[in-house]
Amino acid sequence: MLAARYRRPVPVILGILVATLANHALAAWLGAGVAVALMAAWTLVPDKPEKEKMQSARLGAFAATLLAFFLVEMGDKTQIATAALAARYVSIAAVVAGTTLGMMLADVPAVYFGDRVLRRVPAKTMHRIAAASFALLGSLALLDAS
Repeated sequence: MLAARYRRPVPVILGILVATLANHALAAWLGAGVAVALMAAWTLVPDKPEKEKMQSARLGAFAATLLAFFLVEMGDKTQIATAALAARYVSIAAVVAGTTLGMMLADVPAVYFGDRVLRRVPAKTMHRIAAASFALLGSLALLDAS
């Protein structure tokens, strides 16, 4: 949405990066005993678009993306997944780096190509792919724990 509004991908991507780093670092620091396998079911529930609560006209693409992305991601699936991973693995820095890299790998193409992809691939299919990925990761974590 912000990429379409500002039509400036680099500040939007940088806003996502900084917000994700802050958000995932907070999640990893707080930690939580949430099982990654539960993320598979939750991923099937589509996210609801948040109503715009700020006057983004006063903010540039970077600041609007940073603020919106940070606030919308608070308590979201990726933050909880980060907390679960941080509870499981020793290195918080590695968890934050890995989850941030994963978020950027998912979001950068979405900023550049999301509109075109969603015209060809239904959102429901994308949710199913994400759910299958979480199920696989959860299964691998359970196998590793035994």
